Amino acid sequence: MSTQPRTERSNQQMERIRHGAGFIAALDQSGGSTPRALKAYGIEPNAWSSEEEMFDLVHAMRTRVMTSPAFTSERILAAILFERTLDSEVDARPTADYLWDVKGIVPFLKVDKGLAEEAHGARTMKPIPDLEDTLAKAVNKHVFGTKMRSVILHADTQGVAAVVDQQFEIANQILDAGLTPIIEPEVDIHAPDKTGIELLLLASLNAHLDDLPDGRDVVLKLTIPSVTDFYHALMRHPRVARVAALSGGYTRAEANRRLARNRGLIASFSRALLEGLDASQTQAEFDAALEASIAEVYRASTT
Repeated sequence: MSTQPRTERSNQQMERIRHGAGFIAALDQSGGSTPRALKAYGIEPNAWSSEEEMFDLVHAMRTRVMTSPAFTSERILAAILFERTLDSEVDARPTADYLWDVKGIVPFLKVDKGLAEEAHGARTMKPIPDLEDTLAKAVNKHVFGTKMRSVILHADTQGVAAVVDQQFEIANQILDAGLTPIIEPEVDIHAPDKTGIELLLLASLNAHLDDLPDGRDVVLKLTIPSVTDFYHALMRHPRVARVAALSGGYTRAEANRRLARNRGLIASFSRALLEGLDASQTQAEFDAALEASIAEVYRASTT
Protein backbone atom coordinates (compact mmCIF):
# COMPACT_ATOMS: atom_id res chain seq x y z
CA MET A 1 0.00 0.00 0.00
CA SER A 2 1.40 3.35 -1.02
CA THR A 3 0.57 6.61 0.71
CA GLN A 4 1.14 10.05 -0.76
CA PRO A 5 3.69 12.06 1.27
CA ARG A 6 2.24 14.63 3.62
CA THR A 7 2.87 18.33 3.09
CA GLU A 8 3.75 20.86 5.77
CA ARG A 9 0.15 22.07 5.52
CA SER A 10 -1.31 18.61 6.13
CA ASN A 11 1.13 17.99 8.99
CA GLN A 12 -0.10 21.19 10.66
CA GLN A 13 -3.69 20.10 10.09
CA MET A 14 -3.06 16.64 11.56
CA GLU A 15 -1.56 18.28 14.63
CA ARG A 16 -4.77 20.29 15.09
CA ILE A 17 -6.98 17.25 14.64
CA ARG A 18 -4.94 15.17 17.08
CA HIS A 19 -4.37 17.71 19.81
CA GLY A 20 -6.52 20.80 19.26
CA ALA A 21 -9.26 21.86 21.67
CA GLY A 22 -12.62 22.11 19.95
CA PHE A 23 -14.98 20.18 17.70
CA ILE A 24 -15.82 19.36 14.08
CA ALA A 25 -18.64 21.24 12.33
CA ALA A 26 -20.51 18.97 9.91
CA LEU A 27 -21.76 21.18 7.06
CA ASP A 28 -22.28 18.31 4.64
CA GLN A 29 -26.05 17.89 4.27
CA SER A 30 -26.74 16.51 0.78
CA GLY A 31 -29.41 14.88 -1.31
CA GLY A 32 -32.52 14.14 0.72
CA SER A 33 -31.20 15.90 3.83
CA THR A 34 -30.82 19.29 2.10
CA PRO A 35 -34.55 20.17 2.04
CA ARG A 36 -34.77 19.23 5.73
CA ALA A 37 -31.78 21.43 6.54
CA LEU A 38 -33.30 24.34 4.64
CA LYS A 39 -36.70 23.87 6.31
CA ALA A 40 -35.04 23.92 9.73
CA TYR A 41 -33.40 27.17 8.61
CA GLY A 42 -36.81 28.63 7.76
CA ILE A 43 -36.73 28.12 3.98
CA GLU A 44 -39.71 26.13 2.67
CA PRO A 45 -39.56 23.83 -0.40
CA ASN A 46 -41.60 26.32 -2.47
CA ALA A 47 -38.64 28.72 -2.27
CA TRP A 48 -36.83 26.88 -5.09
CA SER A 49 -37.88 25.42 -8.43
CA SER A 50 -34.79 23.36 -9.29
CA GLU A 51 -32.07 21.36 -7.59
CA GLU A 52 -29.57 24.03 -8.61
CA GLU A 53 -31.57 26.72 -6.81
CA MET A 54 -31.89 24.47 -3.75
CA PHE A 55 -28.13 23.99 -3.55
CA ASP A 56 -27.55 27.71 -4.07
CA LEU A 57 -29.76 28.36 -1.04
CA VAL A 58 -27.97 25.83 1.14
CA HIS A 59 -24.57 27.18 0.04
CA ALA A 60 -25.72 30.65 1.06
CA MET A 61 -26.69 29.24 4.46
CA ARG A 62 -23.32 27.53 4.86
CA THR A 63 -21.49 30.65 3.71
CA ARG A 64 -23.35 32.66 6.35
CA VAL A 65 -22.17 30.14 8.96
CA MET A 66 -18.55 29.99 7.78
CA THR A 67 -18.13 33.77 7.47
CA SER A 68 -19.71 34.51 10.85
CA PRO A 69 -17.31 35.95 13.44
CA ALA A 70 -18.50 33.15 15.77
CA PHE A 71 -17.09 30.49 13.41
CA THR A 72 -13.37 30.45 14.23
CA SER A 73 -10.54 28.04 14.97
CA GLU A 74 -10.61 29.01 18.63
CA ARG A 75 -13.38 26.43 19.09
CA ILE A 76 -13.79 24.68 15.74
CA LEU A 77 -11.10 22.26 14.59
CA ALA A 78 -12.54 21.19 11.25
CA ALA A 79 -15.53 21.41 8.94
CA ILE A 80 -16.99 18.64 6.77
CA LEU A 81 -18.12 19.84 3.36
CA PHE A 82 -20.52 18.55 0.72
CA GLU A 83 -18.88 18.23 -2.72
CA ARG A 84 -20.88 21.12 -4.19
CA THR A 85 -19.68 23.29 -1.31
CA LEU A 86 -16.11 22.28 -2.07
CA ASP A 87 -16.64 23.29 -5.71
CA SER A 88 -18.05 26.68 -4.66
CA GLU A 89 -16.40 29.76 -3.20
CA VAL A 90 -16.64 31.70 0.04
CA ASP A 91 -15.61 35.37 -0.07
CA ALA A 92 -14.15 34.83 -3.57
CA ARG A 93 -11.89 31.99 -2.38
CA PRO A 94 -12.26 28.23 -2.94
CA THR A 95 -14.12 26.96 0.13
CA ALA A 96 -11.37 24.68 1.47
CA ASP A 97 -8.78 27.46 1.12
CA TYR A 98 -11.12 29.92 2.85
CA LEU A 99 -11.54 27.56 5.79
CA TRP A 100 -7.83 26.95 6.31
CA ASP A 101 -6.16 30.16 5.08
CA VAL A 102 -8.69 32.61 6.55
CA LYS A 103 -10.24 30.72 9.47
CA GLY A 104 -7.58 28.13 10.40
CA ILE A 105 -10.21 25.36 10.21
CA VAL A 106 -9.31 21.97 8.69
CA PRO A 107 -11.44 21.02 5.63
CA PHE A 108 -12.90 17.53 5.14
CA LEU A 109 -15.06 16.28 2.25
CA LYS A 110 -18.07 13.96 2.44
CA VAL A 111 -17.48 11.23 -0.18
CA ASP A 112 -20.23 8.67 0.37
CA LYS A 113 -23.29 8.59 -1.91
CA GLY A 114 -25.87 7.55 0.67
CA LEU A 115 -27.00 4.28 2.18
CA ALA A 116 -27.86 0.93 0.64
CA GLU A 117 -30.99 -0.95 1.71
CA GLU A 118 -30.95 -2.65 5.10
CA ALA A 119 -29.40 -6.11 5.29
CA HIS A 120 -28.54 -8.03 8.47
CA GLY A 121 -29.62 -5.09 10.61
CA ALA A 122 -27.32 -2.58 8.92
CA ARG A 123 -27.14 -0.18 6.00
CA THR A 124 -23.78 -0.12 4.28
CA MET A 125 -22.83 2.59 1.81
CA LYS A 126 -23.97 2.60 -1.78
CA PRO A 127 -21.16 2.19 -4.32
CA ILE A 128 -19.05 5.34 -4.70
CA PRO A 129 -18.44 5.79 -8.44
CA ASP A 130 -15.40 7.79 -9.53
CA LEU A 131 -13.97 7.76 -6.01
CA GLU A 132 -10.42 7.95 -7.32
CA ASP A 133 -11.26 11.09 -9.30
CA THR A 134 -13.04 12.64 -6.31
CA LEU A 135 -10.03 12.00 -4.08
CA ALA A 136 -7.68 13.51 -6.67
CA LYS A 137 -9.90 16.60 -6.82
CA ALA A 138 -9.94 16.80 -3.02
CA VAL A 139 -6.14 16.76 -2.93
CA ASN A 140 -5.96 19.45 -5.63
CA LYS A 141 -8.43 21.62 -3.70
CA HIS A 142 -6.36 21.29 -0.50
CA VAL A 143 -8.76 19.10 1.45
CA PHE A 144 -7.23 17.29 4.43
CA GLY A 145 -9.56 14.32 4.69
CA THR A 146 -12.89 12.72 3.91
CA LYS A 147 -16.00 11.45 5.67
CA MET A 148 -18.28 8.50 4.91
CA ARG A 149 -21.33 7.25 6.82
CA SER A 150 -22.98 3.86 7.37
CA VAL A 151 -25.75 2.99 9.86
CA ILE A 152 -26.16 0.00 12.18
CA LEU A 153 -29.71 -0.77 13.35
CA HIS A 154 -29.42 -4.09 15.21
CA ALA A 155 -26.82 -6.16 17.06
CA ASP A 156 -26.24 -8.53 14.14
CA THR A 157 -22.63 -9.74 13.88
CA GLN A 158 -22.82 -10.06 10.10
CA GLY A 159 -24.28 -6.58 9.64
CA VAL A 160 -21.72 -4.90 11.91
CA ALA A 161 -18.89 -6.73 10.12
CA ALA A 162 -20.23 -5.65 6.71
CA VAL A 163 -20.29 -2.00 7.78
CA VAL A 164 -16.83 -1.94 9.32
CA ASP A 165 -15.22 -4.06 6.57
CA GLN A 166 -16.54 -1.67 3.92
CA GLN A 167 -15.53 1.43 5.87
CA PHE A 168 -11.92 0.27 6.23
CA GLU A 169 -11.68 -1.01 2.67
CA ILE A 170 -12.56 2.45 1.36
CA ALA A 171 -10.52 4.14 4.09
CA ASN A 172 -7.43 2.43 2.73
CA GLN A 173 -8.10 3.90 -0.73
CA ILE A 174 -8.46 7.32 0.89
CA LEU A 175 -5.21 6.88 2.81
CA ASP A 176 -3.47 5.86 -0.42
CA ALA A 177 -4.50 9.23 -1.88
CA GLY A 178 -2.81 11.03 1.03
CA LEU A 179 -6.05 11.97 2.78
CA THR A 180 -7.26 11.19 6.31
CA PRO A 181 -10.61 9.36 6.46
CA ILE A 182 -13.33 9.99 9.00
CA ILE A 183 -14.93 6.57 9.48
CA GLU A 184 -18.57 6.92 10.57
CA PRO A 185 -20.41 3.71 11.47
CA GLU A 186 -23.44 5.36 13.10
CA VAL A 187 -25.43 3.35 15.64
CA ASP A 188 -29.15 4.16 15.56
CA ILE A 189 -29.97 5.89 18.85
CA HIS A 190 -33.38 4.20 18.84
CA ALA A 191 -32.00 0.67 18.46
CA PRO A 192 -33.43 -1.53 21.24
CA ASP A 193 -30.09 -3.34 21.49
CA LYS A 194 -27.87 -0.25 21.17
CA THR A 195 -25.44 -1.40 23.89
CA GLY A 196 -25.07 -4.77 22.19
CA ILE A 197 -24.35 -3.08 18.85
CA GLU A 198 -21.66 -0.96 20.49
CA LEU A 199 -19.94 -4.02 21.95
CA LEU A 200 -19.80 -5.65 18.51
CA LEU A 201 -18.71 -2.40 16.88
CA LEU A 202 -15.87 -1.77 19.32
CA ALA A 203 -14.45 -5.27 18.78
CA SER A 204 -14.62 -4.89 15.01
CA LEU A 205 -13.06 -1.42 15.02
CA ASN A 206 -10.17 -2.56 17.20
CA ALA A 207 -9.48 -5.54 14.93
CA HIS A 208 -9.31 -3.35 11.83
CA LEU A 209 -7.28 -0.63 13.54
CA ASP A 210 -4.73 -3.23 14.65
CA ASP A 211 -4.24 -4.17 10.98
CA LEU A 212 -3.35 -0.61 9.92
CA PRO A 213 0.40 -0.01 9.57
CA ASP A 214 2.22 2.92 11.13
CA GLY A 215 1.41 6.27 9.57
CA ARG A 216 -2.05 5.30 8.31
CA ASP A 217 -4.22 7.07 10.86
CA VAL A 218 -7.97 7.62 10.88
CA VAL A 219 -10.60 9.70 12.66
CA LEU A 220 -13.63 7.88 14.07
CA LYS A 221 -17.07 9.48 14.17
CA LEU A 222 -19.34 7.43 16.43
CA THR A 223 -22.74 7.68 18.08
CA ILE A 224 -22.48 8.83 21.71
CA PRO A 225 -22.28 5.50 23.58
CA SER A 226 -24.85 4.18 26.04
CA VAL A 227 -22.09 3.37 28.55
CA THR A 228 -20.12 6.42 29.69
CA ASP A 229 -16.47 6.47 28.51
CA PHE A 230 -17.08 3.31 26.46
CA TYR A 231 -14.72 4.53 23.72
CA HIS A 232 -12.11 6.04 26.03
CA ALA A 233 -9.55 3.26 25.49
CA LEU A 234 -10.16 3.44 21.73
CA MET A 235 -8.91 7.04 21.79
CA ARG A 236 -5.47 5.78 22.83
CA HIS A 237 -5.11 3.42 19.86
CA PRO A 238 -2.03 4.59 17.93
CA ARG A 239 -3.93 4.59 14.61
CA VAL A 240 -6.75 6.83 15.92
CA ALA A 241 -6.12 10.54 15.42
CA ARG A 242 -9.37 11.57 17.17
CA VAL A 243 -12.76 10.20 18.16
CA ALA A 244 -15.74 12.47 17.44
CA ALA A 245 -19.43 12.00 18.13
CA LEU A 246 -22.46 12.62 15.95
CA SER A 247 -25.64 14.02 17.46
CA GLY A 248 -27.70 11.20 15.95
CA GLY A 249 -31.12 12.80 16.31
CA TYR A 250 -30.72 14.08 19.87
CA THR A 251 -31.50 17.74 20.48
CA ARG A 252 -28.41 19.89 20.94
CA ALA A 253 -29.03 20.09 24.69
CA GLU A 254 -29.36 16.31 25.04
CA ALA A 255 -26.42 15.58 22.73
CA ASN A 256 -24.23 18.00 24.69
CA ARG A 257 -25.32 16.51 28.01
CA ARG A 258 -24.41 13.01 26.86
CA LEU A 259 -21.20 14.15 25.18
CA ALA A 260 -19.93 15.98 28.26
CA ARG A 261 -20.03 12.73 30.28
CA ASN A 262 -17.51 11.07 27.93
CA ARG A 263 -13.90 12.12 28.50
CA GLY A 264 -11.99 13.04 25.36
CA LEU A 265 -14.97 12.69 23.04
CA ILE A 266 -15.55 15.74 20.84
CA ALA A 267 -18.60 16.73 18.81
CA SER A 268 -19.07 16.45 15.08
CA PHE A 269 -22.58 17.87 14.93
CA SER A 270 -24.62 18.96 11.93
CA ARG A 271 -28.32 19.53 12.64
CA ALA A 272 -27.69 20.04 16.36
CA LEU A 273 -25.03 22.68 15.69
CA LEU A 274 -27.32 24.69 13.37
CA GLU A 275 -30.37 24.36 15.62
CA GLY A 276 -31.91 27.79 16.24
CA LEU A 277 -30.54 29.49 13.13
CA ASP A 278 -33.08 31.06 10.78
CA ALA A 279 -32.90 32.76 7.40
CA SER A 280 -35.09 35.61 8.72
CA GLN A 281 -32.66 36.55 11.50
CA THR A 282 -30.70 39.78 11.19
CA GLN A 283 -26.95 39.25 10.93
CA ALA A 284 -26.55 40.25 14.57
CA GLU A 285 -29.27 37.80 15.65
CA PHE A 286 -27.78 35.04 13.50
CA ASP A 287 -24.26 35.60 14.85
CA ALA A 288 -25.54 35.62 18.44
CA ALA A 289 -27.47 32.36 17.94
CA LEU A 290 -24.47 30.69 16.28
CA GLU A 291 -22.16 31.97 19.01
CA ALA A 292 -24.38 30.46 21.69
CA SER A 293 -24.54 27.12 19.86
CA ILE A 294 -20.78 26.95 19.26
CA ALA A 295 -20.08 27.87 22.89
CA GLU A 296 -22.37 25.08 24.14
CA VAL A 297 -20.90 22.44 21.83
CA TYR A 298 -17.36 23.55 22.64
CA ARG A 299 -17.95 23.24 26.38
CA ALA A 300 -19.34 19.74 25.95
CA SER A 301 -16.38 18.80 23.73
CA THR A 302 -13.74 20.00 26.19
CA THR A 303 -15.17 18.67 29.44
